Amino acid sequence: MTGGSSIGDKNRDVLIYDTTLRDGSQGEGLAFSLEDKIKIAKKLDYLGVSYIEGGWPGSNPKDLEFFVEAQKMEWQHARITAFSSTRKPGVGIEHDSNIKALLQAGVGVAAIFGKAWDFHVLRALETTLEENLNMVRETISYLKDRGLEVLFDAEHFFDGYKNNPQYALKVLETAAAAGADWLILCDTNGGTMPWEIESIIKAVQQISQLPLGIHAHNDSACAVSNSLVAIKQGCCQVQGTINGYGERCGNVDLCAIIPNLELKLGKKALPAGHLKYLSEVSHYIGEVANMPHYNSQPFVGYGAFAHKGGIHVNALLKDALTYEHIDPEAVGNHRRVLVSELSGISNLLYKAKELNLNIDNYDDETRKVIRQIKELESQGLQFEGADASLELFLRKAFGQHDDFFQLKNLKLIIEKNEDDDITAEAVVKLLVGDKVFHTAAEGDGPVNALDNSLRKALTEVYPEIAKMHLSDYKVRVLDGNQGTAARVRVLIESANETNQWSTVGVSENIIEASWQAIVDSINYMLMKRDLS
Repeated sequence: MTGGSSIGDKNRDVLIYDTTLRDGSQGEGLAFSLEDKIKIAKKLDYLGVSYIEGGWPGSNPKDLEFFVEAQKMEWQHARITAFSSTRKPGVGIEHDSNIKALLQAGVGVAAIFGKAWDFHVLRALETTLEENLNMVRETISYLKDRGLEVLFDAEHFFDGYKNNPQYALKVLETAAAAGADWLILCDTNGGTMPWEIESIIKAVQQISQLPLGIHAHNDSACAVSNSLVAIKQGCCQVQGTINGYGERCGNVDLCAIIPNLELKLGKKALPAGHLKYLSEVSHYIGEVANMPHYNSQPFVGYGAFAHKGGIHVNALLKDALTYEHIDPEAVGNHRRVLVSELSGISNLLYKAKELNLNIDNYDDETRKVIRQIKELESQGLQFEGADASLELFLRKAFGQHDDFFQLKNLKLIIEKNEDDDITAEAVVKLLVGDKVFHTAAEGDGPVNALDNSLRKALTEVYPEIAKMHLSDYKVRVLDGNQGTAARVRVLIESANETNQWSTVGVSENIIEASWQAIVDSINYMLMKRDLS
C-alpha cells in the first residue's frame, strides 16, 4: 500500500483529508458495500486528496475487510488512514480491542479521537478528567512506538474550549507531548460560529507548534465558513466529505472547500491540474452512494452555472464574468443557459450558438420561436429540465431536423382479471422512410409496454436503440384542481453507454405525455449519433 501525501508534502499548502467512507457513511440513507468503498477510494485517489479515511476497523468487519483489500492496491496520491478511539477507560492499551483492530488494518496513518470537552468526559465516558488524559497519552505513544503517523482528533474541541479552556488545551498538550503528528480541532456538534474560530485557534497556537487541522460539521450551516476561517488562521489540514455527507446535517463539503482554497485563497490543495476532476468525482460518488445530487450545490451542481433570466444571459454574451464568479471549466463543470418563459432573445441566441445552429440574431423567425417556447412553457412543458427536448424543438423550428420515424397508429390494451393481475400490451405501427413496421409488446404497465413496443419496431433499423435505457421517470400533476382531467408533465431521463439526457412531454393524458417524452428521447439519441 503506497500513497503520495505525507506531513511534509512540499507540493500542498493545505492537505485534504477525506472521511466520506467513515464519517460520511453515518449520514441518513447512506450505506456503502465493500465494493462501494473500494470504488469511492479509487475515485478519491484519482482526485488527489492527501488522506482517505477508510473506516473504523474496530467497529465492524466490513471496515476491516476494506483495509485488507486496500493493502493489495497501489495509491498514487492518498495515504489510507484508519480511525479509532483512544483506549477505553480502565483498559490496558495492549488489551484494547479497537487498538488491536487498528494495528491489524496494516495502515501507516491512524486518526485517533479523544474527548476535549470535560462535559463529555464526565457524562459520556463516565470517567475522570485525569484518566481521559492518560487514555490520550498512552494511545498516541503506543501507536507512535509502532511507527504510525498519528492524527489526534480533539473531539468537541470548540465546545470544550468554550466550557473549560484550560482542560481543552491540556488535552492538546497531552497529545502533543505523546508524539502526535497533527492536532485536529473538531466542531463535532457543528454549533460554533465563524467569529469564534479565529481567537480559539490563536489560543491553541500559543501552546503548541504542531500542524493543525479543522474538522467541522454543518449543523449551523457554517462548516465551510468555519473551515476557511481556520485555514486563514493557519490550519493546514481540512477534514470533510464529498458532497457534505455525514451524520445529522453533514460534514463540511470538500466540493466547496477545495475550489475555494485553490481559486479564492490561492492555496494548493490537489495535484496540479486535478481541480478539473472535482465535478466528475462529486457526481460519481453521488451515484455510488445512490443519493440525489443537489442541483444548486456550489461549484459542482448541475445548476451551479445555469442562467435563466434574459438580462443575465444578455450580459453573459458580452462577458461571462458579469454573472459567474469563476470559470465553470476550472472545476469540471459547464455553463448552461436555460430557455424558458423568462427567456429573452439572448437566451435563444446563446443556446443556438452552443448547439452550432445557424440563425439570424433578431429576425421575425427568432422572435416567433421565443413566443412558441413561452406558450409551451405556460402549458407546463418546462424545457429548462429537459435539454434534449429543447434541442430537438429548436432544430425543428429552424428547419434543421426531421424526426427519424412517424407514428401511424398506436393501440394500448390493459386487462385486469379476477385475481387482480394486470397485463398491458401496446401495438404500434410506425413509418420509417417508406417502410411500415407493425409490432406488439407487453410490459409491466402501459408506459413500459409502449416503450417496449416502440423499441421492438425500431431496433431493426436503428440497432443503437438497444443500448439506451430509461434511467428515471417522473410524473407531475400541473393543475390538480381539474381532478383526473388534470394535465400532467412527464420527465424522463435516458442513458446509453456514454451519455445521459432528459426529455419532457405534457398532456391531459399520461400515456400521450409519456409518448412525447419517449419519442423525443429516441430522436435525440439518433440525432446525436448523426451529428457526432
